[in-house]
Amino acid sequence: MPRFEHGKVGFQWCDECGTVILGDACGVCSSRGRRFEVSKPADLRPAMGRTMDVLRSLFERYFGTSQFLKNRLVFLNKVAGEDRTDEVVFQGHVIATLRYDLRIRDFTLDLKLDGARMLAPLAFKGVAVMERDTGHLKGKNFPGSAFREVKGPFKAGDPLIVMAGNFICSGVAKADSDDLAASDRAVGVRDVGKGSIPISKRKASWTGFVNANEAHIRALESKGVSDIRSYAGNNKLPLTLSFSGGKDSLACYGLLSRASQRFAMIFVNTGLEFPETVRYARDFARDEGRKLLVADAGTAFWDNVDDFGPPAKDFRWCCKVCKLAPLTDLIERQFPEGTVTVEGNRALESFSRSNIGFVEKNPFVPNQTILNPIREWRAVEVWGYIWYRGLMYNPLYDEDYERIGCYLCPSCLESEWRTTSKIHPDLHRRWDRHLGEWAERSGTDQRFVEHGFWRWKVFPPKMRRMAEEIGVTMPRMRSDTLDLKWVKGVSPCVTGGHSAEGVLSVPHRRDFSYVVEALRTVGTVKYSKEYEIALVKNKDSTLKVFGGGQIVATGPTPEKAHAIFEAGAKALLRSQMCTQCGICLRSCPTRAIRLDGGIVIDERRCTSCGRCAEACVVAHYYDKLVT
Repeated sequence: MPRFEHGKVGFQWCDECGTVILGDACGVCSSRGRRFEVSKPADLRPAMGRTMDVLRSLFERYFGTSQFLKNRLVFLNKVAGEDRTDEVVFQGHVIATLRYDLRIRDFTLDLKLDGARMLAPLAFKGVAVMERDTGHLKGKNFPGSAFREVKGPFKAGDPLIVMAGNFICSGVAKADSDDLAASDRAVGVRDVGKGSIPISKRKASWTGFVNANEAHIRALESKGVSDIRSYAGNNKLPLTLSFSGGKDSLACYGLLSRASQRFAMIFVNTGLEFPETVRYARDFARDEGRKLLVADAGTAFWDNVDDFGPPAKDFRWCCKVCKLAPLTDLIERQFPEGTVTVEGNRALESFSRSNIGFVEKNPFVPNQTILNPIREWRAVEVWGYIWYRGLMYNPLYDEDYERIGCYLCPSCLESEWRTTSKIHPDLHRRWDRHLGEWAERSGTDQRFVEHGFWRWKVFPPKMRRMAEEIGVTMPRMRSDTLDLKWVKGVSPCVTGGHSAEGVLSVPHRRDFSYVVEALRTVGTVKYSKEYEIALVKNKDSTLKVFGGGQIVATGPTPEKAHAIFEAGAKALLRSQMCTQCGICLRSCPTRAIRLDGGIVIDERRCTSCGRCAEACVVAHYYDKLVT
């Protein structure tokens, strides 16, 4: 299955039935279809509900018509961009790209050549007709004097249909329609073709889509059910379903309910779920007659957000605190011997999931085995299966949300955050106000909030480019990052070996005794409570940690000196920023950890294996917390 390479992926379109064909042939008319291509990774999905309202409004805005979309199927294909960026597939052609522009904080549309060829006979505006033969067209900019007719109004930057004799072109306005005639750079031509593409008169529906692809959908179900039965039949652990309220876990419910009747549903209420999602999970389980186990995070997010700052795409501390912590607690209580959990992870969702297997171990929940039966499904196949089985889905999908999760998740789209402001203004105001206060407290430009920069800890090139365009000064990392100042980097020590010295600006939220406890996972500790200094020794290296954040490390090699320095810094951070989530307790193979206002270590049991640090949210995001 193709993953995240550049290039195109081919699909088939049935012109007779007006739908994508996912299998070898249309299940209604037996047509093998007409090939069309979309950009990789080609995770096609249907355009539903208010998504269609967005598309209709854009075609009306730019071309004065949207009637051609009525009673037709539209598919979207997510591609790379600053925020929401989707190829729009209509009648087996990519006719446009839908974008959410973070600069103007609104949707825009880029017209593709096939879109121009379709709309040329229909458009009431957004059309420019050239006066004479100008030679080569593609990629050129033309003055207003080159055009004899303009259908406006339109603004600079708007998409245009450019008519040039027998040619139909996709273009973009370089000037407002009122100023076009006097402009030296009036219209840019992007692509050029001949002949219009007729709009099919045949109506289409999602029921028709399912009928056309029933054999393919049934084959997907058969394989998914068989995979679950094959594994579960050879395993005595109880079966569970991770039910998030999203489409993927819903499809997994359909598979699991056909593979077995003995399973419980697990819903993690992060405290940041949409009210619709909480109601939906409860009502779905009740209507299906299933047991729903709820792992409730309560106020964990709001209790920790001031310490960690806003979560980010590359700093998702909230997932461990609000998801993994309550989940590990629930599994330990309900399934002390462990559980096999079916989850709706798909390879095409993200880079991090692109290589998932059918069977995975949860690294943070040692007694949970994960099965991923829909890992190779596309979103359009998920929706086809949901409709095929008549499963009730979360109503938020009809509100123009691509994925359902925490309402303030940094990984959600800024366009979806705009939707949240409309359907849940109270939730939107609370987080927006918190972000504004954080920006002021950390000396951050308020535009970091307005344009979504808060969603990254380390800013990617696309956000740096946008910052330059709108005049925002960009640090390398977000300004709420803790500071590590080297007094002396790793260097030869006069007494032999190598040393490293630095000062970490760690917050003081617990007394020094908790620092000592965390350092016990690094090595043997001696300390002075009065002077707040701890001396740590392991096999061949030593470490001194002071209450003021000073760290001095020595080792026989530069690598070992650096390693124990970093271990000490992580322990210092863990002690002061511990969320008491309890994940480290369950990761410790010798049960050497307990919580008592922070982590407390049993020296007799601790082997300094480091597994607790690997599981800790603070240590995991050390490189994002510290610069």
